[in-house]
Amino acid sequence: MTGLPDVPLPCRIVALMQERNRLFGYPLETLADEIRQIGFTCSRCGTCCTRAVNRHIFLLDKDVDRARSIDSGAFEPAPAPEFCDQNGTLYVSGYALRMHDDDGGPCWFLHNNRCRIYEQRFPICRIYPHMLRRGADRAGNVAWCTFSRMHEHGRYDGDISYDKCLSLAREIKEYENGYLNQQISFLETIHEYFSIHGLRHDPEVYQHSMQQFRLGRPTNFKVFHEGNFEEYRIPRSV
Repeated sequence: MTGLPDVPLPCRIVALMQERNRLFGYPLETLADEIRQIGFTCSRCGTCCTRAVNRHIFLLDKDVDRARSIDSGAFEPAPAPEFCDQNGTLYVSGYALRMHDDDGGPCWFLHNNRCRIYEQRFPICRIYPHMLRRGADRAGNVAWCTFSRMHEHGRYDGDISYDKCLSLAREIKEYENGYLNQQISFLETIHEYFSIHGLRHDPEVYQHSMQQFRLGRPTNFKVFHEGNFEEYRIPRSV
């Protein structure tokens, strides 16, 4: 597997569960206070809606279903699939919004620097650039990260009501919890799926399949969605 090749799946699953417990324990009021102190408001500049700023915009299962109802071509497998079986099929934990291939890589729904579905945008788009994840600095110290790319987009120091901040804090925790649940379920399912079907992760085949994918050649994916793997072939016509 990529990223954490020496960590057994059960250990990774436990670590994600512990992270989910930490998320539950983070005080909602503390997050709301931070949101109000920053006072961020979206200026609809479109900066965060590009591959140049965000490598991808991950969708939870329920968001994929809504994206499919709006435009079936609006999403694709999230980048950097983590597993590859001995047959060359890549496995990824979910879908992401599709990005256009022109300069900057704007989101599929971004047109003339404006979101075409702004009032119906997905939870990850509504909460960004707020977040609630732990990360390590260069010294290896782990701390909570609650905001992304300060002063690179939007407006600041706005007067936001506490009730609105509290509502946003709940939405942030709900999304982050949904993301962790999906990652946990993905690891549990792939462990079972590989065992049942006699598959194994093959690092050498992984490198070859990823090279083919980066060169724009047809690549087989299995994308985790609602507890199962959906077949997806890249490139495809849209």
